[in-house]
Amino acid sequence: MNIERKKHLQTLGCLVVFVALLFGYQLGEAQTVSGTVTDKATGETLIGATVLDEISGKGTVTNAHGRYSLTIHQDSLKLRISYVGYASQLFSLKPGKATELNVRLEPAVELQTVTIRAERPTDPKSSQLSAIAIPVEHLKAVPVLFGEVDVLKTLQLMPGVQGGSEGMSGMYVRGGGPDENLFLLDGVPIYNVSHLGGFFSAFNADAVKNVTLYKGSFPARFSGRLSSVLDIATNNGNDKEYHGSVNVGLISAKLALEGPIVKEKTTFSLSARRTYGDLMLQPVLSLVNSGEFDKLRAGYYFYDFNGKITHKFSERSRLYASYYMGDDKVYARIKYDESYDGNIYRETMKMNMNWGNIVGSLRWNYVINPQLFMNITGSFTRYRNDIGMGFEYYGEYEDYEGVFRQEEESMEMTYKSGIRDYAIRADFDYSPDPNHSIKFGGSMIHHVFTPEVLGMQLQYDYSNQMETLDMDTTLGQSVVHANEINLFAEDDWSITDALKVNAGLALSGFAVEGTFYPSIQPRLSGRWLLSDDFSAKFGYAYMTQYLHLLSTSGISMPTDLWVPVTARIAPMNAHQVAAGLSYNLLSILDLSLEGYYKNMDNLMEYKDGASFFGSSVGWEDKVCLGRGWAYGLEFLAQKTMGTFTGWVGYTWSKTMRLFDRPGQVLNNGNPFPAKYDRRHDFSIVLMYKPNDRFDISATWVYSTGNAATLAMQEFEAPDIEGWYRNEIEYVEGRNNFRMPDYHRMDIGMNFHKQKKHGVRTWNISIYNVYNRKNPYMIYEGTHYNPISGNYEGRLMQLSIFTILPSISYQYRF
Repeated sequence: MNIERKKHLQTLGCLVVFVALLFGYQLGEAQTVSGTVTDKATGETLIGATVLDEISGKGTVTNAHGRYSLTIHQDSLKLRISYVGYASQLFSLKPGKATELNVRLEPAVELQTVTIRAERPTDPKSSQLSAIAIPVEHLKAVPVLFGEVDVLKTLQLMPGVQGGSEGMSGMYVRGGGPDENLFLLDGVPIYNVSHLGGFFSAFNADAVKNVTLYKGSFPARFSGRLSSVLDIATNNGNDKEYHGSVNVGLISAKLALEGPIVKEKTTFSLSARRTYGDLMLQPVLSLVNSGEFDKLRAGYYFYDFNGKITHKFSERSRLYASYYMGDDKVYARIKYDESYDGNIYRETMKMNMNWGNIVGSLRWNYVINPQLFMNITGSFTRYRNDIGMGFEYYGEYEDYEGVFRQEEESMEMTYKSGIRDYAIRADFDYSPDPNHSIKFGGSMIHHVFTPEVLGMQLQYDYSNQMETLDMDTTLGQSVVHANEINLFAEDDWSITDALKVNAGLALSGFAVEGTFYPSIQPRLSGRWLLSDDFSAKFGYAYMTQYLHLLSTSGISMPTDLWVPVTARIAPMNAHQVAAGLSYNLLSILDLSLEGYYKNMDNLMEYKDGASFFGSSVGWEDKVCLGRGWAYGLEFLAQKTMGTFTGWVGYTWSKTMRLFDRPGQVLNNGNPFPAKYDRRHDFSIVLMYKPNDRFDISATWVYSTGNAATLAMQEFEAPDIEGWYRNEIEYVEGRNNFRMPDYHRMDIGMNFHKQKKHGVRTWNISIYNVYNRKNPYMIYEGTHYNPISGNYEGRLMQLSIFTILPSISYQYRF
């Protein structure tokens, strides 16, 4: 007990000393300028706007809330405030200890051409490594499946980020699994990020304002996952005018509205999306039925809704209320009635599957003083999946003895799992001088896990014999409660003009079932500026993850289980080192080259033959723990300004797994490639916008085939009486087969026209232009050999997406 207490005190002491060092400045007299930078037309805060003093050459950038603070030790300031795609503004300030300067920037006006506005994802002067900022304009311009704008599919086109199977929106970042990505929606974690089994992401692009992906060198303020952090900020809403859009495509319809509740004080932003495949399927089922069933209903649809209200109490105090809800629903109901000679028979079969998220948060920003900014967030997150299947039977008849009988039977099975989070978080930004930008804070999360609950209800009533059977049983694991705490501090420190580092420390702890897991996680990234446009960068991060996602397939399914660490299952952890070069060519082209190595421990996979259903044992007995490693090189060339924009990305990587612990052996204890280990990934994205009336974009992707486990040989077994086929399949090793290489080209065009009250846009997209039959699945099949006269086994390929044209209509007002 004393040893544990001493360890906890040492951990707390590390953070206290670190924070004390960060605040140990003797500043003396200084002039501080602070404020918020927004878009003049909409009032939306601008994230990453530059604030530069042209006299001293010192500067800063706005934070995630559009806030900045700059302290200079000199008599006067000449501030230039700028943001990519906006006209910069210059301010001359007289001496004074503190000045509040709130700035509204106007979009730049191009006389000759129309410029696509975008943020530079790689900045040679930044200390951050392995980060990608995706402009919203690019998200909406990249052609995708069925014309549905998709945040995750666009990110899959970036180096270091791999997709899963054909058309899937899952992310595999630098050798990590899909559960190793932290998805933040306005700072709140969201667990299920896919619709339709992974074909579409849960993020509606109409609600998105800013997207940043961290693949490594994670700042200390992020924790809880091993491989990546996707930070998505949503729109606050226009504080001057009402605007909106309506979009109708082949599979879904979308609606977005925003505007002021009280001008320049309170705003709202709403967006909703729903597919209507179920509505279109019902008439088809009615035709197919042809009277065979009295009632036949079946369908699938998903929907999501984003809402946000922002209120400004003053320039120092703001309140944000955000809400997200998204669900997938699959349903089927078949009813059969028959009656003759006074006999009645009625049967009903039904099936329902529902899964999705609810995320709600309340955030309060407050400027404590010109150098210190505070953000307090309270949030609730819920992910749940419910599966239900049932059968009902009713009969009235005379048996062979002429006795009237009446029977009723019903059976219902349910499967449920889920997770709920209740969290509170405090973030502080402290800017003592231009050489230091300090962030610190902490959070507490109460997790409630429902790993898997199987319910069964059976009723049987045979009235004439007065026999009644009524069974109601619930099996599975009990609800698990856990508590997680996180503390962090980091300093973006300009040591010299050439050397800048971001040094941080994250402390976390997870308490579950009487067990406490502490973790100390150092973080470091930096850059050495070789010239104004060229720098060398480096980074290291240690990450710990306390949650696991159990999945038996490569697609997102409602049977996937989120489970916590336990007394038997230790947390996952990873060390990642990275280094790279960043160069800006003539302020036109951003070039970056990065290499990384990641070592992961306590990775989890199902044992061979285990699944989520049909077993009386708990999930802890169905899994193995092992380790993995990944390394690779990533190259990115991106042009973000002008009428012609786009990027070229390439990744060379290798990802391996090893499960050789006693009682937890996979693949005979030998290393094997991860399912989505791919040696080469290459992507080209081109966008051209010559004027306001037309724009066109194209993508081409190529990747090495995914790994799969297949039996490549069969042997005849000794004859066993009663068996039709006596063959034994031999599998050399897990993921022993490599699927054919994958490549595809997509094209999208937008035709815009100014109308009296808004802008009309027709979008025409073609997915898989040259009709490449890419493998979705490889399986063993048979074919007839006319020479031998026998049916022989061979490998067959299933391809689900050939060439797919789509069209959609949008009206913005």
